[in-house]
Amino acid sequence: MRILLLNGPNLGRLGARQPEIYGSTTLAEIEEAARARAQSHGHSLATFQTNHEGAMIDRIEQRDYDAIVINPGAWTHYSWALRDALAACDVPVVEVHISDVKAREEFRRVNVLTGVVAHRIAGHGWQGYLEAIDWVSG
Repeated sequence: MRILLLNGPNLGRLGARQPEIYGSTTLAEIEEAARARAQSHGHSLATFQTNHEGAMIDRIEQRDYDAIVINPGAWTHYSWALRDALAACDVPVVEVHISDVKAREEFRRVNVLTGVVAHRIAGHGWQGYLEAIDWVSG
């Protein structure tokens, strides 16, 4: 299985950005751990992070994967374009959030991806990425 790990806006600064909320683990460290977890299941993992919505949709449209694990960041709350791209990809999609978005600001309780993701993991720290890989691995 080919798993695509996607990270949206501001997630390239993990480890330095608000460590009291997101922890001190960097995106590179998360990607390394996620790759190792995928390999332990016999799968490959490709990664992509961008702050640009169109670039994320372009990546999704490449269709070179069997499952997606995505932390859409702020796009969770308003990106209908991302929702449409994920709805059209026809593979399992797992949404990951490091923090418990439902326990934070009111605007974070809106999730436009509801209904197009197969599973959601939120509030489990960076380890939620590993849980998502386990979930798509069956």
